[in-house]
Amino acid sequence: MLKTTTSTVDNKEVAEYLDIVVGEAILGANIFKDLFGAIRDIVGGRAGAYEEEMGKARQIAFEEMEAKARALGADGILGVDIDYEVIGPKGGMMMVSVSGTAVRFR
Repeated sequence: MLKTTTSTVDNKEVAEYLDIVVGEAILGANIFKDLFGAIRDIVGGRAGAYEEEMGKARQIAFEEMEAKARALGADGILGVDIDYEVIGPKGGMMMVSVSGTAVRFR
């Protein structure tokens, strides 16, 4: 399925705008990953455990959004927006939310 952050696609004409579709994922970070991430933040460098968890959350959110678009008969999603939030006590959970407009091309 074609997904883009733009509102148009070169050489493709939208036949029908179907609906807004959303995918969300909330993942809790493991206590040990939290500890090592905090240590790494103190000494510098990248927090690989957090990056891995964020990547998983993003993948889940995109898969959910795409499944909802397919259920509508879409073959594309335009205007995709990705939002990240840290939630919960001490930022112990991460949320990724993606949204866009499901469309059918000619």
